[in-house]
Amino acid sequence: MNPGYKDQIPSLNRIEGQIKGIKKMIEDRRYCVDILTQLKAVKAAVHKVEQAVLKSHMQHCLMHAVQSKNETDILEKIEELMQLLSKRI
Repeated sequence: MNPGYKDQIPSLNRIEGQIKGIKKMIEDRRYCVDILTQLKAVKAAVHKVEQAVLKSHMQHCLMHAVQSKNETDILEKIEELMQLLSKRI
């Protein structure tokens, strides 16, 4: 695991709080549009964390593979990213 991932813990804690808030909104039968607005906010926050982790992976794991000049390792890291990106919704 690379050290950049730890930087995302506060954001993930915030997202966890948002999810709990949405659950409460649903339990309290709040207006659908208000719930949807909060869900979109969570989706945006998760996307931001995803982008930060991807950037960190590229700066550390992929860069390490490139610096090692191990062609197999480089191609493996590229293939991992290609597979991951092809699964994005």
